Amino acid sequence: MLAKFRPLMATAAKARAPPAVTASTAAAAAVEREEHVHYKHTDACHQLRWTAKESYEYMYARPWSRVVDFYAELVRAGAGAAGLAKLFGKDEKDYTLFTAGENYLTPSEKTTVTTSSKDRGGRWERVTFKVVISYHGGSFDGWQKQPGLNTVQGLVEKHLGQFVDERKAKQLEARSLPIEGCAVVAGRTDKGVTALQQVCSFYTWRKDVKSGDIKDAINEAAPDKLKPLHVSEVPREFHPNFSAKWRRYMYIFPLDEDANLILGEAHSSKILENSEHNIKPQSFDVAKVDKILKTLAGKTLSYKMFARDTQASRSVGPPTECFMFHSRAAVAKLHYANEDYKEGMMVMCVELVANRFLRKMVRVLVATAIREAAAGAGDDALLNLMEATDRRATAPPAPPEGLCLIDVGYEDFTKQRCFIVD
Repeated sequence: MLAKFRPLMATAAKARAPPAVTASTAAAAAVEREEHVHYKHTDACHQLRWTAKESYEYMYARPWSRVVDFYAELVRAGAGAAGLAKLFGKDEKDYTLFTAGENYLTPSEKTTVTTSSKDRGGRWERVTFKVVISYHGGSFDGWQKQPGLNTVQGLVEKHLGQFVDERKAKQLEARSLPIEGCAVVAGRTDKGVTALQQVCSFYTWRKDVKSGDIKDAINEAAPDKLKPLHVSEVPREFHPNFSAKWRRYMYIFPLDEDANLILGEAHSSKILENSEHNIKPQSFDVAKVDKILKTLAGKTLSYKMFARDTQASRSVGPPTECFMFHSRAAVAKLHYANEDYKEGMMVMCVELVANRFLRKMVRVLVATAIREAAAGAGDDALLNLMEATDRRATAPPAPPEGLCLIDVGYEDFTKQRCFIVD
């Protein structure tokens, strides 16, 4: 019987077999892959634009350890966002942590909330705390709790476990889980990213827990690396992410030690005139980066080309749209308490404020703005890239060591608290 079907099996095997790959087919495929290694820009300065590899190498060939040390000093001092004021010659008192009233709701919303939650039981009886913390990115593997990694969330929740109510503690024990609290955050940060005024919340049904108790517990978690700046009891409706109206980030980029390498616009235009030689610039003009970034302010745009690790279902439409309140760049000088760094270091500071940010969006924006400024592109370079169809049109993300979440706002945004202003 088997012999009867062998001819049919052989025929089926031939039908399923893939066609032989000829040398010409392989060569064509290789050429096609080579053509799509980098996005094909068609503007006048496309020959001067760094490739993805060149941009990556330029970004990472910086003295990032000095920026990491600077952030470590800010966290250790526990001044929060006010610690950055010295960079721009401003008074720290004007940038202290705003905690008066916890005004994340309008008066009308507060009235509605008070009426709707009155005389309710169940979850409405639990106590919610708003926790503002500062942590050093170089000391942790990011915010989100992950098995086997030293994360901020994992450490915070571990020390919040002592405030969990008895019922939840028994449930965790029954499931052989550690007794930990649950911390909801305003926005997760990647490994290496520092936060000066990150906001998270914690709730419990215990009525004896005080704000000071929570602050003391978190303060013992990782001294000098993780600091609770402020803890307060807030209404049940408070959500650190959904209640937030804006987020503010700062990116500190070390500049070349030789100031002559920081090219001005005149030098960039000179290179453009000799573009047939394809001599790519080795640095950029900070003022040009500022002009490029300023075009984003006051607009609602889709930043899908500047996002990374974003699910396909969230790559189109409103999920990728962000409103940029403020986007500027300026030169500053880092100063250290360490005697080895008495002279300080020249850096470029990029300040971005938006209602929301996509994954790695800030780092891609910074890297792409630097690349476009070095190539001598127009001020609308980033706006033009919004309509690209391939994310390879933008530069690879800048190193996470330079990024810092300054603060999260629950009141209407005002430029008075920004560091880089005209």
